Amino acid sequence: MIASCVASNGDRWEIYSGSDGCRWRRTAANGSIVGASSQGYSSRSDCIDNARRNGMSCNPT
Repeated sequence: MIASCVASNGDRWEIYSGSDGCRWRRTAANGSIVGASSQGYSSRSDCIDNARRNGMSCNPT
C-alpha cells in the first residue's frame, strides 16, 4: 500500500500499486469494499484526483 486515510464517515480510502499502475479502493467501516478504481494510473496524483472525483474527502498519507 502506498497511502491511506479515513474519511469522516468512517470509510477507509487506500491508494496502492497494482500491476497496471496506481489504484484506489474505498472500504466501508464494516469491511466491505464499496468502490475501486476501474483502471491503473501512471501517476499517484492522477489516481488521487480520480478518487476525489469519486468522493474521497480525506488526505492519504
